[in-house]
Amino acid sequence: MLTLPLVTCSRTLDLDLESSKDTNMEDNCLSSSASQQHLLDDHNTKKEVSPKSSKKLSLLPLVFLIYFEVAGGPYGEEYAVGAGGPLLAIIGFIIFPFIWSIPEALVTAELATTFPGNGGFVIWANEAFGPFWGSLMGFWKFFSGVINMASYPVLCIDYLKLVIPILSTGFPRYLSIFIFTCILSLLNYSGLSIVGYAAVALGVVSLMPFILLSLISIPKIDPSRWLSLGEKGVKKDWTLYFNTLFWNLNFWDNASTLAGEIEDPQRTFPKALLYAGLLTCLAYIIPLLAATGAIPLDQENWVDGYFANVAEIIAGKWLKFWMEIGAVLSIIGLFEAQLSTAAYQVLGMSDLGFLPQIFGERSKWFNTPWMGILISTIVAIIMSCFTFTDIISTVNFLYSLGMLLEFISYIKLRRKFPSLKRPYMVPLRLPGLIIMCLIPSLLLVYVMSTASKIVYVTSAFMTAFGIGFYYFMNVCKSNKWIEFSRVGDKVEDHYSYS
Repeated sequence: MLTLPLVTCSRTLDLDLESSKDTNMEDNCLSSSASQQHLLDDHNTKKEVSPKSSKKLSLLPLVFLIYFEVAGGPYGEEYAVGAGGPLLAIIGFIIFPFIWSIPEALVTAELATTFPGNGGFVIWANEAFGPFWGSLMGFWKFFSGVINMASYPVLCIDYLKLVIPILSTGFPRYLSIFIFTCILSLLNYSGLSIVGYAAVALGVVSLMPFILLSLISIPKIDPSRWLSLGEKGVKKDWTLYFNTLFWNLNFWDNASTLAGEIEDPQRTFPKALLYAGLLTCLAYIIPLLAATGAIPLDQENWVDGYFANVAEIIAGKWLKFWMEIGAVLSIIGLFEAQLSTAAYQVLGMSDLGFLPQIFGERSKWFNTPWMGILISTIVAIIMSCFTFTDIISTVNFLYSLGMLLEFISYIKLRRKFPSLKRPYMVPLRLPGLIIMCLIPSLLLVYVMSTASKIVYVTSAFMTAFGIGFYYFMNVCKSNKWIEFSRVGDKVEDHYSYS
């Protein structure tokens, strides 16, 4: 029988309750864990046993799933050169991980190992501030993730239309996006372990042309080209520059929704974040150094997809063709990783009682959250009708709202449960943690301030809808109109939210 993972106040649910009586707060936390275990066992006895239990994610597949959540390769970093020139682009991709990616990854590592359940950041906000903010966090993160996911089939068709012109406009374009999305969703339905190892294969193949590009470029590199601040007469586009860095180095926390499906998450998750971080940074900086150092700067050409042209200039058409194929494979990996985290987030929110119990249904054949996959796919198909620019702007704003709440929740949980056993713990005291979270928070505020009026209105409407949805679910729950997970309802009763 597969045991649904739940939020726990200790490393595992079977923790010896007599071993931790340091403070009254710790006693209450452990007591609630025991109550959760009792409720969980009772809940599981009423669930059908799946004929096939899905395999837990091991380290290597998790590394590549996180890699695809965040990057998927150097595709898309070209805009940083076009906006600021080679030197600023190189500095950006070296420094930005320290002020943004590392703080986000550290917060994720600590919270995901302390509360290892499907739902991730939803659990953290719920534990810190209560169910209202947990639900709103889930709403922001789910829609930012699924809307982001909707952009990938669009990008893939944009590459394919160069070979098949009929896919450029009209009904053939929308039909191809629909078919592409459905096929990739079926792959996700087949199991998280399969998706994980597919991500490994996609990652290796899509990175190979950049490895070859970097090696072939070595004899042609002129280091003085790295020092260029851009061509004369070309103005710096700071908004595009920062948005490009932000877009290419975020979503580190998304894989936290898979914590309940990971083999020994307390040990595996921090290692996976470390290895994925190294892979991501190297995948960005090495090809960037090779490309900017090997060819003269033509700044206006540094737009999305320019790496393929660089490959042709340096090595020939064969490498350009391989790089374009790699772009499509990378998009597939990005889609699969994003769909996995979105689907398991829906599952986790159902287990916690935020969504009706039917939203937590798993496949009888593959034990995957088929309802979460279906809902995420439907929303992605709808959103794919919008333009790519509108999609990205809305994603950045909703994601920023969620991340601000996540940083605040992290600080609150450190204060709320100071004696809580944490398998991984950031080695800083509270003042240091506040500074660590403040710097990326200021960046989030800047990104939000550059949004258009349409994005503000859209985000405000979606937030208002999320708030209304939360209260509507409470009405349904209190009147017993819809069946909710009894585990989620009881867990809320055992925690004290202050």
